[in-house]
Amino acid sequence: MPIDKECRGLILRFFGGLSRLSVAKATTFGLENLPESGFLLFPNNLTGADAVMLQLVCPRPIQFIVDESTYPIPAGAISTLSVRATEAVSEAASRIRQGEVVCILREAKLSRPETPIQLRREFESIAKLSERPVVPVWLDRLSRFRLEGGKHFLAGPNRRPAQVAVAFGKPIAEDAFNIGLARERLLELGEFCFENRPGLEEHLGRATIRGLRQNQFRVVVIDGTDHKRMTGGDLLAASIALSRVIQKHAGKRVAVVLPPGIGAVVANAAITLADKTPVNLNFTAGREALQSAAQQSEIRLAISAGPLINRFQEIPWPEEVYRLENVVAQCKFKIWLWRIAVLLMPPSLISRLLGLPSKGGRKEAAIVFTSGTTGEPKGVVLSHRNIISNITQFRSAVDLDRIDTLLASLPFFHCFGSTVTLWHPLIKGVRIVTYPTPIDASKNAKLVEKYQVTLLPTTPTFLRGYLKHAAPSQFASVQLLVTGAEKLPRELAESFEQKFELPVLEGYGLTETAPVVSVNLPNDAFQLSYRKGSVGKLVAGQAAQIRDPVSGERLKPQQLGMLWLKGPNVFERYLGDGERGGDGFKDGWFRTGDLARFDEDGFLYIEGRLSRFSKIAGEMVPHETVETKILESLGIDPGEQGVVTVVWGVPDKSKGELLVLLTTCDLSRNELRKRLLAVGVPILWIPKMVKRVRQIPILGTGKIDLGKCRQIAMEP
Repeated sequence: MPIDKECRGLILRFFGGLSRLSVAKATTFGLENLPESGFLLFPNNLTGADAVMLQLVCPRPIQFIVDESTYPIPAGAISTLSVRATEAVSEAASRIRQGEVVCILREAKLSRPETPIQLRREFESIAKLSERPVVPVWLDRLSRFRLEGGKHFLAGPNRRPAQVAVAFGKPIAEDAFNIGLARERLLELGEFCFENRPGLEEHLGRATIRGLRQNQFRVVVIDGTDHKRMTGGDLLAASIALSRVIQKHAGKRVAVVLPPGIGAVVANAAITLADKTPVNLNFTAGREALQSAAQQSEIRLAISAGPLINRFQEIPWPEEVYRLENVVAQCKFKIWLWRIAVLLMPPSLISRLLGLPSKGGRKEAAIVFTSGTTGEPKGVVLSHRNIISNITQFRSAVDLDRIDTLLASLPFFHCFGSTVTLWHPLIKGVRIVTYPTPIDASKNAKLVEKYQVTLLPTTPTFLRGYLKHAAPSQFASVQLLVTGAEKLPRELAESFEQKFELPVLEGYGLTETAPVVSVNLPNDAFQLSYRKGSVGKLVAGQAAQIRDPVSGERLKPQQLGMLWLKGPNVFERYLGDGERGGDGFKDGWFRTGDLARFDEDGFLYIEGRLSRFSKIAGEMVPHETVETKILESLGIDPGEQGVVTVVWGVPDKSKGELLVLLTTCDLSRNELRKRLLAVGVPILWIPKMVKRVRQIPILGTGKIDLGKCRQIAMEP
């Protein structure tokens, strides 16, 4: 290390933390990016222990700007209080001009792990005054203030020795530097460090074995239909026994046609333990969609149950179908033997006995079909790395422990249900209460109350059911209610919050991102984690850019444009694509098709799908905004009425496109025009045609069936 002993001793005496650093093993990236002259270091998060590690890996001495109300002042540091901030900025700029390296060690608020601090204007002021570049630096998985059990405390690394990473980014020119760009660069460094973490290459089956084996005496699944319970050990034994039957089948992929329940959990786990790929099929999607999904997946074997097979005889079943209840009955003795093996053997030995590869990596682990809202369903290939990474990202954002209970009624053929309510609980030991459908709000609410559910993942469509059919007392145990899969109407959230006194936390995700990208979290005294109207901050390891939808030119984060994403949770390919990097990718970035922007604090706002915009007379018209204005003009509360209007664009010779309104309301075109003009809607945005429908088509996932809406809109 090119730091003399006196300097090193001063740093360590000042910041302390020798016991923590002695068990940390650091990997440094990007030292070649450090300028030879003076510059400002811009960290993602910086506490005393972080500063020690940063100085130890940096080849040049760092002068820290220190808030003396938080830390004692070491020799050579720049002291600052809020009343002397201007003087500190000037001194920092002067030292940088003299060739020194300066970094701010000043946190007014504690941060959640892996979340950039609330960035301040001092950084911009120092860069401007110094006329020198700014170097972003990301410190990954170093000890810092953690949030656990609702409390903040300084915690050391979880692993011994801790696998710490420090990544220096390319310098940002002082005239181009701003807070939005800096956060974007920091998140890209965070994504790079996350990609290089150990553990993400693990096989999903091995992770499942370890999670269930560690919780073998705890109840991990409760079936809400018959209230049957299974411990982790019993579930693992049943899954292993079934996996030996599945393994004999020649096909690589196995379909699961089951609603959420113990049977569906066992079937998915068993397929993975057989080192095959589960494909949960949407049995509510109709024959054509199912046939397309089965053909794309080359399905030859399906696992279902007798009642479901009898009920859905029109489904294009493959050549071989296992009735789960029959197979399990035939395996009772083997399940008993495997239960003894699970009791006696460590997870690593069980994995070797099953012949599971040591790594899953980028090999396919699951295929999840998009809902097909705008056309034929697409098969999204998710790798072991995608799913394990997204579970890690979700856990880093949401504070859960072993005593938490999660309601699992979202279908497993939906990515939100698959990752958050299936694989995440199996691997992390979170108890789940299953129910076959989220539509039965009354029954789901009773289960929430009976089993004291603490985490309730849902969608806005199903939230409306709770609003109508559940009592506030039934949700007393819920600590986190997170919605995703579709845009959350503000009126619905406010109505729910007023009735239940429980905040509705909106998140954002895609099937292609396994799915969690961002999520709002409860604000507390330490951290700003929720902003009304946004979908929250990005999860750890997720990088994002805003690009021009047509040219692909990089825009400022605060500008509206297409959202591009990068991270270990981003899918590998679509079924039928040869390898990663198809039409959806550009230079390693996934083009989501969603129009979005960020605010200065890093909160993400989704303004709509690019496919749900019409270009009329050269102007981009957002369908969802028009729909909101129509409901506003009619005095309709979406929280009470559900989906009653959908706007769609159809070709028009004179202006390129015209808007068609599909509505269940008795509304003429003239009346619509008067109402929209009264609330200030531009003339170009007013639908030219109104079509009355009995109901708006809805998919089994709760989303609007845009494919059918398009057909209706295009009809003469």
